[in-house]
Parts: sequence; structure tokens; C-alpha cells
Amino acid sequence: MYYFILILKCVVALSILNVWLIQNKKATKWRGGDAETILEEFAIYGLPVWFCYVIGTLKVVFAIGLIASIWYPVLAVPSASGLAVLLTGSIAMHFKIKDPLYKSFPATLFLVLCLIIVLV
Repeated sequence: MYYFILILKCVVALSILNVWLIQNKKATKWRGGDAETILEEFAIYGLPVWFCYVIGTLKVVFAIGLIASIWYPVLAVPSASGLAVLLTGSIAMHFKIKDPLYKSFPATLFLVLCLIIVLV
């Protein structure tokens, strides 16, 4: 079970870091509405630009916390819980703008993985 959770932590953390630090200015089929960047996506959700930076910072900090939890296990639950809350918000925003269900798939998947990390 230890290695399973270790893999989940790495998958979640590296995926979040990829989205927010590498793919943030690239169009993907998962973006809300017809947005091509994260900033456009937050605008479509009706959220201010500063909120994007707050959420992005929190997601990156929690993702780094998940990686650090490999060596400092006490960080696992707060990091995964924080990401779970933010991912729940992501799913809510997709529903708010009536996106097709597939657009909320990554957030839903990572939410489930975070909940497994918290509960196991």
C-alpha cells in the first residue's frame, strides 16, 4: 500500500505542477468554456485575475507538499486535503458554466486520488 500511495502522490503532484507551471498558456480540451489559457478560463468562470494567481499558488504549494510528504509524511493529509478542496471548486466552476461532463474529468480524477491519499 505504501508504494501505491507514493505513486498517487507523484501522479497528482506532477500533474498539478504540469498544468499550472508548464501548460498554463496552452489550449487543452479540458479548459472551461472555450478558454485557451488558465487566465481566460478564470475569466469565463467570472473570477478575477488575482483569484487565478491565488488558486495557482495554493495548488503549486500543495503539490510540492505532496512531493515533500514522501520524506515528511505529516504533509500528506494537509496537502491532499487542500488540493481536494480546490479541485472541488474546479468541478463546481465547470458545472457553473455548464461545461460538458468530460471537461471536469481531470479535476474529478485528481479529487478521487487526493481523497484516497487522505483516507488510506
